[in-house]
Amino acid sequence: MSIQKDYLDQLEAEAIYIMREVAGQFEKPALLFSGGKDSICLVHLALKAFSPGKFPFPLVHIDTGHNFPEALDYRDKVVNKLEEKLIVRKVEDTIYKRKLQDAKGKFPSRNALQTYTLLDTVEEFEFDACIGGARRDEEKARAKERIFSVRDEFGQWDPKKQRPELWNIYNGKINKGENVRVFPISNWTELDIWNYIKRENIELPSIYFTHERECVVTESGQLMAHSQYLQLDADDVIVKKRVRYRTVGDMTCTAAIESEVYTIDDIINDLEEAKISERGATRMDDRISEAAMEDRKKGGYF
Repeated sequence: MSIQKDYLDQLEAEAIYIMREVAGQFEKPALLFSGGKDSICLVHLALKAFSPGKFPFPLVHIDTGHNFPEALDYRDKVVNKLEEKLIVRKVEDTIYKRKLQDAKGKFPSRNALQTYTLLDTVEEFEFDACIGGARRDEEKARAKERIFSVRDEFGQWDPKKQRPELWNIYNGKINKGENVRVFPISNWTELDIWNYIKRENIELPSIYFTHERECVVTESGQLMAHSQYLQLDADDVIVKKRVRYRTVGDMTCTAAIESEVYTIDDIINDLEEAKISERGATRMDDRISEAAMEDRKKGGYF
């Protein structure tokens, strides 16, 4: 057995164990599913954890309205194939209901507004656990979080009140109104995800591979997908480039990278030479400040 295979087996076994702990400890868990590679792996792991039994979690998508069409098409394809329940709640509806101020500017990201929709969804369905695809190599704030991350009755996260997780013992005990965010792939890296996708032959949205797309060139040289959601000026430069995406967020905050990558092996080779994390390289909303992600998480973000 190769070292890599053994390592992926260990990561898979840990994630499956965590999934089963969620099913055993919580009454109303849900799995957050966006159609991105990390949540795709979570669905695959959940199927492995409970097959041939029934899929134990409803799939939940918090829809900003600024999604890549490829990700939504893939999401719906997976749900139809699994014949599972998909709960979609839209940020647009939350903005109207709560009378919130929609995002402004040239690249109006609704990422911060997702928090309100997520917290409303948790309350609506009384979810006591939400499974997410965060990894500790994504961003500094992610590395502070436990696998079972307790949120208070307001959905807020306090990095100073983290429970110890020794010997793979996960404490899901919560008070009424509280909930837990669970991150089964916390110990995975972006490269681990791609090696696992290759090993398991998992189908992906086409957006992860090289394709031609019209892009807007930002002041810092990033390539943003040209879409109806951007508020462009007359002097903005629009170019047609061959690009791919390392991460699939909103079209308003996720940059593409120029690439000639057509297979998973190509992606793995690229990542082995990469020196910047996927979020650091392509997510504009994480560049607001060094604490941008942590501030959003404290308010209830994923």
